[in-house]
Amino acid sequence: MNGDDPTHPGSAPLAPGLYLVATPIGNLGDITLRALDVLKRADRIACEDTRQTQKLLNHFQIATPTVSCHQHNERQRASELVEALKAGGRIAVVSDAGMPGISDPGTWLVAEAIAAGVPVIPIPGANAALSALVASGLPAGEFHFIGFLPEKAGARRTRLEDLAAEERESARTLIFYEAPHRILETLADIESVWGAQLRVVAARELTKIHEEFLRGTVAEVRRELTGRDRVRGEFTLLVEAPPRAAVQTGGGTGRIEDRVARLQAEAGIDEKEALKRLARELGQSKSELYRELQRERARHR
Repeated sequence: MNGDDPTHPGSAPLAPGLYLVATPIGNLGDITLRALDVLKRADRIACEDTRQTQKLLNHFQIATPTVSCHQHNERQRASELVEALKAGGRIAVVSDAGMPGISDPGTWLVAEAIAAGVPVIPIPGANAALSALVASGLPAGEFHFIGFLPEKAGARRTRLEDLAAEERESARTLIFYEAPHRILETLADIESVWGAQLRVVAARELTKIHEEFLRGTVAEVRRELTGRDRVRGEFTLLVEAPPRAAVQTGGGTGRIEDRVARLQAEAGIDEKEALKRLARELGQSKSELYRELQRERARHR
């Protein structure tokens, strides 16, 4: 037996290396026996926020020293930690909640450790995206984890339109993280891009006392949250993005530019109105079609 056996924690010295330890996303019971064992026997714990991690360590009576490693200092801290690892150190990495590196610090440190030839060992555990996905009721066979969308409205809308424009033959589930103060704006943008009938699930406060799943169309979920006095809790937002094949015309594939030009000629309307009509016909947003039109024109210059 060795120290990596979760059923026999502490049965042998912890092997040198960088340990990526998943921590609870809400309920403290999310922690695993193996995670606790690694946290107890590591030389140091690199934390996104040492104050937040200390609460967890105190609860489980773990006295391992901590050091900060967050988005503002990770690159500088990595060199120090990698030197300790090269000397045979055992360093655990944790974020405030969930798996390090998933919309949290850790990715740069992992890359530096691998480049230095240091073993990197994942310690599985809680993750908000996967927990929400399996309980959402949406297709889980194909999913795309996006993480946080851009904060600025224009960039957020552009990102969503780009996702909607991707060609594929089957539906897939998109997974986003969103803050409570932006959730309504994001839902409004999603409704604008995909339409009011798009199926979504908004999961909040996962594994906590007030865990909640709001399932329905994007219009229904937005209406429910809009009617609340206050929107609380971090959200995991899941979207059932429909398949989008290439635009068809006649028996083959046609360009947006050709279809717009034909509408203009047949109906005697300008490009703006033609785009609006074509968007209604295809069930897509006018802004999405306009972006595709610009991409086509750029490709054929």
